[in-house]
Amino acid sequence: MSRLRIAVIGAGYMGGFHAEKFAAMKDAGQAGVENAGQAGAAAAELVAVVDTEAVRAARVAGELGCAHATDFRELLPRIDAACIAVPTGKHYEVARACLEAGVHVLVEKPLSRTLAEADALLELARAKALVLQVGHLQRFNPAFRALAAAPGRPLFIDIERLAPFKARGTDIDVVLDLMIHDLDLVLTLARAPVEQVSACGFKVLTDTLDIANARIEFADGCVANVSASRVSQLAVRKLRIFRDDGYSSADLHVQRLRHARGKDGGIEESDQGFERVDELGAQAADFLRAVRERAAPLVSGEQGRAVLALALEVGRLVDERLARHAELR
Repeated sequence: MSRLRIAVIGAGYMGGFHAEKFAAMKDAGQAGVENAGQAGAAAAELVAVVDTEAVRAARVAGELGCAHATDFRELLPRIDAACIAVPTGKHYEVARACLEAGVHVLVEKPLSRTLAEADALLELARAKALVLQVGHLQRFNPAFRALAAAPGRPLFIDIERLAPFKARGTDIDVVLDLMIHDLDLVLTLARAPVEQVSACGFKVLTDTLDIANARIEFADGCVANVSASRVSQLAVRKLRIFRDDGYSSADLHVQRLRHARGKDGGIEESDQGFERVDELGAQAADFLRAVRERAAPLVSGEQGRAVLALALEVGRLVDERLARHAELR
């Protein structure tokens, strides 16, 4: 099996991790692919790491034994696929250039800044029959995958994602930075059209939203409550889902589930653990598999577009609420 030639564009915090995963996939079945558990995963050749800061690109590339560059366009004729980890404002520009050159794309979330940009990327990927995958990493969490595969219609979903403050990522608000992960999970679990959304949020340490909460009501009666903060003291990733036969609580950070079911007039509780999965490695392997097989990835561009639409609606509602309150002061 020939290796798929790939470049990682953007050598910052996430880009460096992406590059490590693809560099470890020189042969199908090696570290990363094996851990991912993805049938049909392909081998990869990390051709280069690209960053506008030459020193950073050279450092990451030197550690991984590949070439480095400051302009991704010069690599397009030499690669089959690209992993894009540039700032969100550059997603559209870089992804479009890659797709136009016939290069398959894995782009970090969110897919783009606007729905118009997202639609243009989707149309281009379809026209050229290319894989466009979006980096919603939590879909590869084994605890979440078990929840999503469980039978029964969700009645209520409650998700909380808290993170300590970090300067990186503050070019976008907490909805597009953190909450979008959980909005994607909610859409995956609910599997019903969104009927109504309400939201609130606040600026604390930055000029954009740092805390946000959204209530999402679905056409089948399911309700989801989603909270996100990037100014908390501790990292928390908790998810609870209630069905008519009980509820399950997921600690996505440690990849474990706790179930509670009614039995003999009481409650029976049980824990469920999973073999630890490298989510980033699983995502990389899924991307390579999709490219090799010309098949749909676990998180498609269409799904990335759907969650972007919901995230932008949450952001719009929060902005409207803040503007109304400002008028009353």
